Amino acid sequence: MATTALPSLDTQFAIAGREFRSRLMVGTGKYASNEEMLSAIEASGAEVVTVAVRRVSLDRSRDDGILHHLDPSQFFLLSNTAGCYSADEATRYARLARAAGFNEWIKLEVIGDQETLLPDVAGLIDATRELAAEGFKVMAYTNDDLVSALRLEDAGAVAVMPLASPIGSGLGLLNPFSIRTIKHRLSVPVIVDAGVGTASDACVTMEQGVDGILMNTALAAARDPARMAMAMRLAVDAGRLAYLAGRMPRREIAVPSSPTAGMLG
Repeated sequence: MATTALPSLDTQFAIAGREFRSRLMVGTGKYASNEEMLSAIEASGAEVVTVAVRRVSLDRSRDDGILHHLDPSQFFLLSNTAGCYSADEATRYARLARAAGFNEWIKLEVIGDQETLLPDVAGLIDATRELAAEGFKVMAYTNDDLVSALRLEDAGAVAVMPLASPIGSGLGLLNPFSIRTIKHRLSVPVIVDAGVGTASDACVTMEQGVDGILMNTALAAARDPARMAMAMRLAVDAGRLAYLAGRMPRREIAVPSSPTAGMLG
């Protein structure tokens, strides 16, 4: 079956009323060059591309800057607050991004520990509530914890983004039960963010029923980022379709795949 036929087999994917075709979202950091970055993004088929507002030049006219290479008519540019270690920092950079010409969408990160890069959930909830009240559409990066996810939804997040494993680790999905539980309990979309390392990780993650995946290091740190981006694109589609199809039951005994009734003696 051609890849182009896959979307017709899927259900609608929307966040805060905006529809998207691709369930794969990608970042822009850690690439060896802007050309390599753009090649990987295009191969991924992603519409949503996230940019760390604290770490890039916001001058789109500079040809050595990331934003110069990303056409807003081709990609939905999602600013993020990577590198922020307090709610005050994160809200300040979210406002800066909007003032610099980004839209009102923000991927919100409030990091609580410099070594593990795990989120500061209390600060994240405070920042989500404040930014949502100002009209931002907050997509909140958080732990794989149900209670935190519920609090973020209550605070006004339009999507909750639990980690598969720590940022940049490539360890894949460590706690499928937690991710499934979060997806089951929340009304807003659940986008898994961080820790996916290769295509099989992406497929298993999508099989949990989540709405999408955001990744960066898995592409940028691959030997061939564009090839890995294509693999991730196919894996996200495969995992999503497998979830919708419903897997066969697991059994501890063998069951013949062909009927036994009427067998020739």
